[in-house]
Amino acid sequence: MAAYEHHIFTCINERDDCDARGCCALSGGLDVAAWFKAEGKARGWKGRVRANKAGCLDFCEFGPVVVVYPEGVWYSPRTQADVAAICDRHIDGGEIVTELLVPGLN
Repeated sequence: MAAYEHHIFTCINERDDCDARGCCALSGGLDVAAWFKAEGKARGWKGRVRANKAGCLDFCEFGPVVVVYPEGVWYSPRTQADVAAICDRHIDGGEIVTELLVPGLN
């Protein structure tokens, strides 16, 4: 089996709600992960693009965070429309979605 064209990791890590850094799970990470899975299924990505849930990616304060490989681009999508934009423009179109980038990581 060939390597994936893109691999999308969405942090769903849970931290105590009093943690100053925040928590991707409580910031919507579970929804974001589900939206990427649904987009992949609707777009027929099976075998080409893989969307996975991930444990802590260590940028909790920007959560929910997503990293897309092989480019290593870090995003902080908040809505289903943000996820669709990443899918349309980055995954399918090859364009970095600059307005959704995590500051200082790209």
